[in-house]
Amino acid sequence: MRKSRKLRLLIESPAVTTVMGASSGLAAILAEEAGFDAVWSSSFEVSAFRGLPDASLLTMTDYLRSAVEVDRACGLPVVADCDTGFGNSLNIAHMIHEYEAAGIAAVCIEDKIFPKVNSFSSRGQVLEDVAEFAHRIAVAKAAQRDPDLVVIARTEALIAGCDVNEALRRATAYAEAGADAILVHSKSSVPDEVQEFLGKWSGIRPVVVVPTTYYDWPVGEMQKAGVAMSIYANQGLRATVSAVRRTLSTIREDGSSAAVENEVASVREIFELQRLDEWLSLSR
Repeated sequence: MRKSRKLRLLIESPAVTTVMGASSGLAAILAEEAGFDAVWSSSFEVSAFRGLPDASLLTMTDYLRSAVEVDRACGLPVVADCDTGFGNSLNIAHMIHEYEAAGIAAVCIEDKIFPKVNSFSSRGQVLEDVAEFAHRIAVAKAAQRDPDLVVIARTEALIAGCDVNEALRRATAYAEAGADAILVHSKSSVPDEVQEFLGKWSGIRPVVVVPTTYYDWPVGEMQKAGVAMSIYANQGLRATVSAVRRTLSTIREDGSSAAVENEVASVREIFELQRLDEWLSLSR
């Protein structure tokens, strides 16, 4: 079964599809090992691991390369964060062709103007015209060849300070343009506005959420509210920063790694994650 078909069946099922952010092949393997349903190739994480801000500095090629690395490392479908679509409608059509040809299961584009900055930045967010973005969604759907490729339209209305009614207006326009799912993003510390959105939503398309700031909303409650997919977009990245910083500081202060050796993965564990024995079995 193609991964795109697998993902489409997941989001159409009653259960919440859980997705973990992964910006490397190793992170994707760990997400699969932990039991997640899919992985999110995050522009925030890809940028961060290059030491750059999530501010439209990297190109489509950069993001596609990372998504492909993640896709090849695991058996899970990949949901690719494609920011604003890398340009105008022509760029979006090209993006669809390239991601689809690479076997990526889903692409997500957001309704902010280019260049975008991360949703949680203190910089004000500027939204794209509704009709223009709806047209881009329609172009994306017309460009796809794999009928199961999932095109997710992400509205940043709540991030930009608009009310739930504006988020609903935008989401409805994008659904009518052909989007397969709607991602409604929020930076509130509680899920209230997302729950309000869900309560008023027509249900014509599955709804995706990203509980980065309202992180104590459990999956069981999400399912009752009507969520189809929950993306844990950057917890892996943030855990990596904390763990590596702590480990490096300890080694530097102690003058040896003795104090951390029981806390860090063994070399043997890394070999297993790399499937070293499988690779070596191919040699004579």
